[in-house]
Amino acid sequence: MKTQKLKVFVFGVMAMVLAMGSTVKSQSKDIVDLAVGNDGLITLVAAVKAGGLVDVLKSDGPFTVFAPTDEAFAALPEGTLESLLKPENKDQLVAILKYHVVSGKIMSTDLSNGQKATTVQGEKIKVAIKSGGVKIENANVVAADVKAKNGVVHVIDAVILPPSMR
Repeated sequence: MKTQKLKVFVFGVMAMVLAMGSTVKSQSKDIVDLAVGNDGLITLVAAVKAGGLVDVLKSDGPFTVFAPTDEAFAALPEGTLESLLKPENKDQLVAILKYHVVSGKIMSTDLSNGQKATTVQGEKIKVAIKSGGVKIENANVVAADVKAKNGVVHVIDAVILPPSMR
């Protein structure tokens, strides 16, 4: 039990150090350029391009983006990502991506346990804060407060789906 808590603590500290280390450089980049420059967000960038959301996420904002890692997309059931990236499924893809975005710049210090935030997709996400860290729906925040010139990115370890699509 103690070993598990220590691992969670060490992982959390490492994620915070990595996020803080990239903050100075990232503030001159918008959310899209920030994601493009991160090797762990390649799938998210491809999805944003396929969904036609690049211009929106390069605009002034501000936006808060809960950005799933490549591993989060890989954990989706087999064939799901490929299906979502097809032109005929663009509406579904856009709805899922917009569920990861909240208007305004919400830093981790602005979050509270049980808080709900309305996404640009229109449905609410729920925040849970526990001793093990912060969760957005079923996703753990693995890097918080990565600042961009038009908002902030919180990297998460799962793709979250709107309640209407579950």
